[in-house]
Amino acid sequence: MKLLTKDTDYAIRALLYLATRKKGEWVSSTEISTEDKIPLSYLRRILQVLKKEKYVDSKEGASGGLKLNKKPEKIEVIELIKLFQGELQLFDCMFRKKTCHNKNKCVLRKRVLGIEKIVIQEFTGISLRTLLNDMGVKK
Repeated sequence: MKLLTKDTDYAIRALLYLATRKKGEWVSSTEISTEDKIPLSYLRRILQVLKKEKYVDSKEGASGGLKLNKKPEKIEVIELIKLFQGELQLFDCMFRKKTCHNKNKCVLRKRVLGIEKIVIQEFTGISLRTLLNDMGVKK
């Protein structure tokens, strides 16, 4: 089980990079890839999703690139998790691709669902602005 996938991690890192740039500054995907050590082909796929969902704007040409389209305080980590991973789920009541026969009586499942709820609450309170503050960026 992974709490965050590579896609989600790379998306957050790319958005943080864009958020640290001057307002209105266009940044190339190559720059983000180089600075954050994200494989360029992988990053471009992630950026397409972020563009489609209007987290970033893009402009082609020599003076083009990408820039953040939303304010950092309006981008929550939980949104990005859902976008790249689907609903956050710590426990899958499946065994060999079939629903577990003990699902309704499982005491462990009830505990894990409680933990899941707490984790979702915690991620809901974390925005891109929160992470920027943690990084010491006061823009």
